[in-house]
Amino acid sequence: MFTQETALTAFQSNPLIHLPYANSTKSGFARNAYLKFKDLQGATSVRQLHQVLAPVADTMLCCDVLNLFLEDETLSAIPVVDGIGVPRALIERHAYIEYFSRLYSIELFGKKRLEQLGELAAGINKQPIVVDSATSIDDVAAIIIDAGMQHMVSGFIVTEGEKYLGVGNGHGLLNHITQRKQAELYYLAHYDQLTRLPNRMLMNDRLQMACRDSDRSNTLVGLMFVDLDRFKQINDTMGHSFGDILLQAVAERLESCIRGNDTVARLGGDEFAVLLQKLEQPGDADTTAQRIVESFRMPFSILDREVFVTASLGVAIYPRDEPDSCNLLAKADAAMYEAKTSGRNAFRVYRPGLSMHSMDHLSLEADLRHAINREELVLYYQPQVNVASGTLIGVEALVRWQHPQRGLLSPAAFIGIAEDSGMIIDIGNWVLREACRQQRAWSLGQIPPLRMAINISAVQFRRDDFTDIVRTIIEETEVDPGYIELELTENVAMHHADAVLNTLRELKRIGVKLAIDDFGTGFSNLSYLQRFPFDRLKIDQSFVRGIENMPANKSIVQAIVSLARSLSLEVVAEGVETAAEYAQTSACACDEIQGYFHARPMPAADMLTWWSAPK
Repeated sequence: MFTQETALTAFQSNPLIHLPYANSTKSGFARNAYLKFKDLQGATSVRQLHQVLAPVADTMLCCDVLNLFLEDETLSAIPVVDGIGVPRALIERHAYIEYFSRLYSIELFGKKRLEQLGELAAGINKQPIVVDSATSIDDVAAIIIDAGMQHMVSGFIVTEGEKYLGVGNGHGLLNHITQRKQAELYYLAHYDQLTRLPNRMLMNDRLQMACRDSDRSNTLVGLMFVDLDRFKQINDTMGHSFGDILLQAVAERLESCIRGNDTVARLGGDEFAVLLQKLEQPGDADTTAQRIVESFRMPFSILDREVFVTASLGVAIYPRDEPDSCNLLAKADAAMYEAKTSGRNAFRVYRPGLSMHSMDHLSLEADLRHAINREELVLYYQPQVNVASGTLIGVEALVRWQHPQRGLLSPAAFIGIAEDSGMIIDIGNWVLREACRQQRAWSLGQIPPLRMAINISAVQFRRDDFTDIVRTIIEETEVDPGYIELELTENVAMHHADAVLNTLRELKRIGVKLAIDDFGTGFSNLSYLQRFPFDRLKIDQSFVRGIENMPANKSIVQAIVSLARSLSLEVVAEGVETAAEYAQTSACACDEIQGYFHARPMPAADMLTWWSAPK
């Protein structure tokens, strides 16, 4: 019998073809050539993603090919080459097996050679996608989109010098594109886009790691808060573009003053932080601070102009000044204000008794504790529109804070504080109750019943009494639970899967709908989608933004839609802002659209006006 091993041996013995085979795996038939995640970001061509798979000759008998499929259930396709190694076809598993399962097919065609079968047998694609090994990942994605998404399953052939090299498949392609996108999202979340420096989040992570290492090695950690003097005057006088270039130059100068294992971060605006690791004595931080102050005595050359700008620095030492890494920056900030009030262009070291000037966070937290009782929280609603009919299907409830002094604040300004302080529980319950109340009010009025999507935080979801609270609120508001949809992020679903599954099942028994929010930015794991009782999948806006110019993003959206279809999930595209984005997401067969293209989030009263206005 012609086996996988004989096929592999025959192929390796062919002097016209050379492949980089490794030791055989379970089947002895294929070796996965995927790169590690850290290398994926540099993988620009399909050479790094192709799978080494022994082909069969076009003179092989059809029944022998069938045996290969039957003996190895992991084979999704088998490439076919001629005598000199030029690819001629790609045999697709399911269609080929189905064809030879028909009555008399094996008897009639099993002893024929592949080259004799012509177009009679289904599953033999004599015009497969063939790409050179140097073809870029994005170009291959575009080719597959143009040729039809069925190639995401059947795959494509990779050649080098027109000779067969291996095969690629949609899973590997999507895996690479998704991981690259996630790496980009990680960068966006942890680095400042103007200066390319670490942002506050990444600096805090490094600070905590440095403090833990300090405890083990009995060394010190220095943290400096750097604030430019009178930067606002430069910005107002010369313009924001000029100011941005100056901030980039400041970032470079700060980095020139530190060691390789230290970190400069931009906290926001004209505020920077400098993290100094493994200090032997506190005076080492003073030396670096003085070096930075001296460096600012030299002018900056910005757009052919010489600009002088100085900086005020505050220094705090761990664990001498503060044993809690979370409070170290506040004390460095207090020391910086001491330098400001002492004449600027200098540094000061924290000392006990300094007034803590960085109170904005604490002040906001104190105000937030009274926001619900003072009825300062409000809900805005963003429409979700059916793509096929253009009708309003539902809305997403989004919380805002009408602060008496600061004005209307978006969730980004206070949800993090609410989660850290535990207030997210009360806020989340208020949002749930108010959204249910509004849905019930609309259902009793002139507006057709709308699905109400409500975001649920991880802290809120993991409480033991969460399902009881949902049930109680639904009963109190008398809302139809079938019109309530709870949105969870992927990360919530991935941790403590059994407990999550039990909670989701209980919510389904209550009658509410369930949706996965920001899909594609987390684990994008197929197993939990199959296991958990979700109704809807929301594609994260990062994949929608500028999709008309990014074939990779379009590939991801199409693959997600195909995945959702196979699991009977509806798909909502988030963040659709332009006509081009609307056209592309519609072409990808998304069920619903949400974003500025249709409407911005709005109060309930404005929602009625928007709905009734002619479109």
